[in-house]
Amino acid sequence: MTIESRTQSVRWLVMTAVVWCVTVSAAGAQDVPDRLGGHFGVVFPLVTHVDGVTTNIGDDFKLGFPMGITVKTSEKYAFDLEVVPSIDPQAGSATSVGLTIHPGVLRGLGHAWTAGMRMAFDINGASWGFTPLLNKGFPLDGRTYFVEFVLPIRFQDTSTGDTHTAVTFGVHLGIGF
Repeated sequence: MTIESRTQSVRWLVMTAVVWCVTVSAAGAQDVPDRLGGHFGVVFPLVTHVDGVTTNIGDDFKLGFPMGITVKTSEKYAFDLEVVPSIDPQAGSATSVGLTIHPGVLRGLGHAWTAGMRMAFDINGASWGFTPLLNKGFPLDGRTYFVEFVLPIRFQDTSTGDTHTAVTFGVHLGIGF
């Protein structure tokens, strides 16, 4: 990835964040339980494409455990701070454990559907990016079980200074409360 294309990507992300911040309504006076929520789940990266190579979950099994705190800012919008510890078992070597800080904005679409965009910062890794998502909730007994489709896009720097863009399709299963 060239410096120009990386700069364009950063500009696009900043512009998207500004537009979302401007369109989010101010929260009215509501009870805290109605405004505060959270979630916990497991995420499976199913297919990844990076540097001309495509791998699937059978080629490189990884597992993440997203957990987040959600603050509803209006009827349709919410801010969600998610942290994702991950496990990457490697044949013949130690298991790698990672952590991604994943803040984002979510928008309710109606009928238990939610769309969102998260920034992504991989701790102890030369990787950052963003994650578009689409979530379908299934409310049951005061909780909401969900399936979420995620498309993590990461800009990864190598030890030689090259940057590669990785695009992954994954599924996140969990429970919201």
